[in-house]
Amino acid sequence: MLIGFDLLDRQILDRDGEPVGKVDDVELALDTDGTPYVAALLTGQQALGDRIGGGLGRWIADIARRLAPDRDRGPIRIPYVLVAELTSAVNLSVRREVLPDPPLETWLRDHLIARIPGATDAT
Repeated sequence: MLIGFDLLDRQILDRDGEPVGKVDDVELALDTDGTPYVAALLTGQQALGDRIGGGLGRWIADIARRLAPDRDRGPIRIPYVLVAELTSAVNLSVRREVLPDPPLETWLRDHLIARIPGATDAT
């Protein structure tokens, strides 16, 4: 598997085909033999900012940390064992509801979208 080609920037879909986000980074671990393997997919603005690096990357990651309910939480981590299939997208074996919401989306929903007249009436 070529991580940069097969995983990074791929759309993540839940088991019903609903979008979860994109693979912004990966977490590697070592097995008992010292062989590296993909332990988790990292998604969200904090993971993306850390991957970009430099001033822009720090700025993106810092905003994500400030908006997170727990600033020490880190990026959204999806264990690789939840990946059901790897095609043009990363298909998960679970529903989106069991995964944490990205802090930026939560903040925008609560502070911006919710204040739009009629926004809560949409089905």
